[in-house]
Amino acid sequence: MSVSTPTAEDLDELFISCRYGDLEDIQQFVDRFGADHLNEIRDDNGNTVLHMVCANGHTEVLEYLLPKVSPSLLSAQNEAKSTPLHWAAVNSHLSIAQALVRYRSGPGITLIDIKNSAGRSPLGEAENVGWEEGAKWFVEVMNLDDGGKEEELRPANGTENIEVEIQDAEGQVAKMSIGSRSKDQTVGGDASTT
Repeated sequence: MSVSTPTAEDLDELFISCRYGDLEDIQQFVDRFGADHLNEIRDDNGNTVLHMVCANGHTEVLEYLLPKVSPSLLSAQNEAKSTPLHWAAVNSHLSIAQALVRYRSGPGITLIDIKNSAGRSPLGEAENVGWEEGAKWFVEVMNLDDGGKEEELRPANGTENIEVEIQDAEGQVAKMSIGSRSKDQTVGGDASTT
């Protein structure tokens, strides 16, 4: 069976479906044209289908698309050098950010380090829009050690609060206080468990 090539109108409809989270229309596009086209198409600003889905918080659509697109699409940058994770951060979509970073075949936590043309990482964007929950989760999962070694970290006994300061590319310092945890919880776990 040969797969036909989508027209400009088909591509526009796909972007609209991704923007509004119309999973059925996206599935019909893939059935008709194949999944390879999902990797190639961009809008006038260089946005991918993942940018549209992540910006608008469509978790179910993202779960459908992730196994169908190239893992490199997770780190694809638009003309402003923003990735889908930047857009999830700007719009405060925690489940989307978590799905992107945790996707087994994807780039993982390195997505958090990619900077856009404003010099901000997804963490910087979360801080910029005042999304504390997302900023806290990014800090908990990101690799703060340049050695790249993931270790299980535990707070010292008797520690009530941990103050974390992070300086962004623009020299601004964000401060965050992380409260005490029970002895069996580890730093770097899912934000929903704290």
